[in-house]
Amino acid sequence: MLQPTSGLLSDTSDGVIAVVKQDCPTCELVVPALEQLAAGLSEVGQSLTVLSQDDPDFPQSITGVLDERGLEFSWHNQIETVPTLLLVKDGKELQRTVGWSREQWEALSGIAELAPDLPEQRPGCGSLSVDPNLSDELTVRFSGSTLHSRRIEIAVLEDEMEAGFDRGWSDGLPVVPPTEARVLRMLQGTTRDAQDIVAIVPPDLVEATVEQIAVNAVLAGCKPEYFPVVLAAVEAACSQTFNMHGLLATTYFSGPVIVVNGPIAERIGMNGANNAFGQGNRANMTIGRALQLVIRNLGGGRPGDARRSGIDMAVLGNPGKLSFCFAEREHDSPFTPLSVARGMDPGVDALTLFAGQGPTPVADQISRTPESLARSMAAVLRTVAHPKLVIAFDAMLVVTPEHGRIFTEAGWDRARLLQELEQLLLLDGDDLIRGANGIAEGLPESVAGTQMPKFRPGGLHILHAGGNAGLFSAIIGGWVSGPMGSELVTIEIKP
Repeated sequence: MLQPTSGLLSDTSDGVIAVVKQDCPTCELVVPALEQLAAGLSEVGQSLTVLSQDDPDFPQSITGVLDERGLEFSWHNQIETVPTLLLVKDGKELQRTVGWSREQWEALSGIAELAPDLPEQRPGCGSLSVDPNLSDELTVRFSGSTLHSRRIEIAVLEDEMEAGFDRGWSDGLPVVPPTEARVLRMLQGTTRDAQDIVAIVPPDLVEATVEQIAVNAVLAGCKPEYFPVVLAAVEAACSQTFNMHGLLATTYFSGPVIVVNGPIAERIGMNGANNAFGQGNRANMTIGRALQLVIRNLGGGRPGDARRSGIDMAVLGNPGKLSFCFAEREHDSPFTPLSVARGMDPGVDALTLFAGQGPTPVADQISRTPESLARSMAAVLRTVAHPKLVIAFDAMLVVTPEHGRIFTEAGWDRARLLQELEQLLLLDGDDLIRGANGIAEGLPESVAGTQMPKFRPGGLHILHAGGNAGLFSAIIGGWVSGPMGSELVTIEIKP
């Protein structure tokens, strides 16, 4: 046995490098080929270097096997399969082949008629350097981690899950301990530098780096492939246009609602179909949760209760403040995607953030014409916030597939439906004034004799989501709209 290897090709001799492990049938199979390679390369003044990942005495018939149990070389050189052959010259890899293929081994090494008694080819086995039980540890050991986050020691007898509650990192549910390995793995989900500043997070106006957001994405239970969506959500939420600080401070019900468009939604497994607003989908639940944890843990946006004050002053809130995130169902929608309606090019990965409350059902199982269905939707839309309050609150109308087909068959697109709803939502001022219909709430007497629109221009947003069956759509009422409140924000999701 010789000394352990380093991870650098420049520390190896020119020639052929073979990475093997004893616990691999293909590696056992190719021992005669390795013996023939060693002899043939020696005759032409080259060398064969064998690195063994699990047994430094394997193969016993090869002289000078290097101990690769530390897996440093394998990790640094992205060895995913054993056996792997590398052709190296002047410290640089010229060629590689994985598994056993007589033709490919002969082409790489220049040695003809290798192991004629072996089959022509066999697939290899997984390298130990990509073993899920080892990969995180290897990343911490070899990546040269430059994480800036403060390390917190957990006592031997302390429950790491309870530690999240005790230290105030939790939103009320258990959080995933953000170990260095998990944070490094999360950072692999983006091409951005870990120390890039993504946003200034309210209410404490703290600079949030990619790394700090990754810590909270781990806490939330995200996968690395979700991370670009989380970064976009944080960026959108912390914009002045969205006004996250105001949304936190209001006593109203609303919180961030995330809608995702583009191929990324399917790629990361987001749900825009059955139970799109509900539980059961990891991407939906953890992306929205990660945003809320960033606001809580970095920005200080915590709720108060009867015993202590907090910036989040919602008198009741809504369950969606844990996470309200879903994908738009684009493939059979009667409408162009929300992101396209908001100015994005078709096919671009995009995220829209809306300050919304919990969904209100539109239950209409009888309408079979678009005119009738639009009237049903308008009747429920009038109730957003209060039937006598107008213009101040935006809304999202989420049309489900069964209702959507009624509009599709009639040739109604988004513009046509919006046009119809705008007419149906012109309300008589006499019904809106204070005291009308025996209700003290309402508008000043000055609106009597006029007609008032329920929503400001551009304040009603239509999209498509939900399961195949069920003649129900939904309305997500908004918070105060416009410069004094929150505007919809749509941004591109970048790697």
